[in-house]
Amino acid sequence: MNVRRSISATAATGAALLGLVTLSACGGSSGATGKDKSGKDGKLDVVASFYPMQFLAEQIGGDHVSVTTLTKPGAEPHDLELTARQVGELGEADYILYLKGIQPAVDDAIQQADVKNKVDAATLTTLEDHGAEVDGHEGHEGHEGETASEHAEHADEHADEHGHEDAGADPHIWLDPVKYAEVAKGVGDSLAKADPDNAAAYKKNTDELVKKLDALHTKFDQGLKNTTTRTFITTHSAFGYLAERYKLDQEGIAGLDPESEPSPARIKQLQDVAKKDNVSTVFFETLASDKTAKTLAKDTGLKTDVLDPLEGITKKSKGADYIEVMESNLVALQKALGAK
Repeated sequence: MNVRRSISATAATGAALLGLVTLSACGGSSGATGKDKSGKDGKLDVVASFYPMQFLAEQIGGDHVSVTTLTKPGAEPHDLELTARQVGELGEADYILYLKGIQPAVDDAIQQADVKNKVDAATLTTLEDHGAEVDGHEGHEGHEGETASEHAEHADEHADEHGHEDAGADPHIWLDPVKYAEVAKGVGDSLAKADPDNAAAYKKNTDELVKKLDALHTKFDQGLKNTTTRTFITTHSAFGYLAERYKLDQEGIAGLDPESEPSPARIKQLQDVAKKDNVSTVFFETLASDKTAKTLAKDTGLKTDVLDPLEGITKKSKGADYIEVMESNLVALQKALGAK
């Protein structure tokens, strides 16, 4: 995350936490008293950090949970600054589901929240490094025949050679249906522990969701098996797991941080990559600025299209939920890569 945003998020969180102390000293906000352990209307009160976590909670929790999300539709999750009310709601939750590393303000607030059931989705699967940049270049994402250890070794070599440090573990695990299914299983288990009376329902719902994610993985695997090119260019490097899963090469204009600005050298490099790898399309996304992507496309004579990182669902989203938007992403990738 960039320094400006991290400072802003930390300051906002500090103010919100101070507000929470004030609310607590005054006897709590409305709804804080008289609420039994089962939450709203007898349901488990679940707070999700942003859409990918909300989707899991709703799909697995079903009728037995009441889910609220900290990130409103259309808001950029990385930039979220919590209000005192939101921090207060965190403290009242029965169960919190979040993904550490995406939202600094949320991470700080959750650490302070006195809630028994706090689940970090990042702990439910294995994170990998997809953010190592070489003068803005990211490479070695899913090259065929390369082991995970070789992938890491090459990333370290590139970082050392050019004087750049690895940007660290990539948190965008939900964009790989296989990893997302792993997380779903962990969420199902944790909900069952938090609410044993409805454990059977959570197990059933988890199994149904995993089947949907397995089917989605099969669609991607078969739909991207034979293509004219394996390289795609996108606004920010959110698709490292997807690229690795389906043996594609992601070229991000920006790094893992969607606000970071590419250098002129990086833009030139992308122009060269586009020519060399027969790239036809520059992808932009719904919640971040498309200015740089469209400029690059214009300068290189490429098309533009949307590849949605699914950090939120809005009216602009090409689908009503995670599954539908991911299927739209598949269609866009097939078109851009020349699927046969």
